[in-house]
Amino acid sequence: MATSRATLLDRLAEPVMAISGLGRALALAVVFLVSTLLIFAFFWFFYFAPPRRITITSGAPGSSFQTNAVKYREFLARRGVILRVLPSEGSLQNLQRLNNPSIRVDAGFVQGGITNVPDRLKLVSLGSISYEPLLVFYKGSNSLALLSELKGKRLDIGPVGSGTRALALALLHLNGIEPGGTTAFTGPEAADPVKALLDGAIDAVFLMGDSASPQLMTRLLLAPGVQLLDFTQADGYIRRISYLNKLELPRGCLDFGKDIPPHDVHLLGPTVELLARPGLHPVLCDLLLEAAQEVNGGASLLKLKGEFPAPREHDYPISAEASRYYKSGKSFFYRSLPFGLASMVNRILFVFVPLLVVLIPGLRGIPYLLRLRVKLRFYKWYAALLGVEREMVGPLTEQQREQLIGRLGEIEKAVSQMKVPISFADQFYVLRGDIASVRERLTSSG
Repeated sequence: MATSRATLLDRLAEPVMAISGLGRALALAVVFLVSTLLIFAFFWFFYFAPPRRITITSGAPGSSFQTNAVKYREFLARRGVILRVLPSEGSLQNLQRLNNPSIRVDAGFVQGGITNVPDRLKLVSLGSISYEPLLVFYKGSNSLALLSELKGKRLDIGPVGSGTRALALALLHLNGIEPGGTTAFTGPEAADPVKALLDGAIDAVFLMGDSASPQLMTRLLLAPGVQLLDFTQADGYIRRISYLNKLELPRGCLDFGKDIPPHDVHLLGPTVELLARPGLHPVLCDLLLEAAQEVNGGASLLKLKGEFPAPREHDYPISAEASRYYKSGKSFFYRSLPFGLASMVNRILFVFVPLLVVLIPGLRGIPYLLRLRVKLRFYKWYAALLGVEREMVGPLTEQQREQLIGRLGEIEKAVSQMKVPISFADQFYVLRGDIASVRERLTSSG
């Protein structure tokens, strides 16, 4: 076994030894170095291949989070990538999943301002994809002008831990309304808060746009005595809570014939961010943002066409790959070639081109150094040959001639034992011919 391994190594080293004139040890070192670099390059070529399966944590069935995720899945499927959609209870659970290394999740939708989860994995944002308006529906004959007028009422502000509840508590706190006071906050026992409002079991319900479709909003506004709170102090709220935006629901936009709503309504809301783990492959980052442009880039009641996705940074930094995408879009190859081919070409340029840039000059440098080394050996024996010629000037005694012939023999023997690359074969034979020429002159002069 050892003999066959040695034979194989010799076969690999032979061409290098023949071309470069290196000894066996150095030739084997060159073979080992080049082989290691090639193995390393092939490893990275396959390592950098983008995964064909990713998972996104979305939202409750029927929510806009879930609807968006399904549309993203259809978009990615056309690019040959399988997107697994994992339903959730909403933003808080999505954030918990993203921060839990034991759960296999790559990205998820999170409402801005949800920061009560330890950030274990240093999540990054791919940008905001939409607004998430807060809608406060209340029942009563009199219109409310301020949120503080809900003090002492029965309120449904969403389940504990939800994004709706977190935002509602922050706004109510600014109005001096706290849990445990005269205001009653319903718990998770209210299975259908909209029905509870219509039945008179509660006085107001806080809903996020994620769960309040235009159809539901129209239904509520058509119900007797139900009104939508107009945040007349919206400018003040967005100064106090940095992640909020002032939004406007235009008059009649839900039903022009019935003039619903009957006037412009000011709303508040954070944006929805598409968060990802820091190790998300750059190509998948591009695909998710491209999906967001197709799914979330259109106009709606509360946003203009092309307004989203947008690199709005709040609690999490925009990833470097997302920043690059917003500035210059997809790379040339992914714009021009099918996904699979573009991935291969991109990896070849990323892995093998830099390798060749380093390897070719390095391999070229070895022959240069070897040529210099071989030339110096030739120069050594030419110097010895010149020394013999200098002593041939003038008449020589027989003893002197014999001494010079002996020195020529030593030079010739040393030159014959030289190991030179094939590329120096012509110079090798020229040197031997020069030695023979000097010997012929030396013997003929006798």
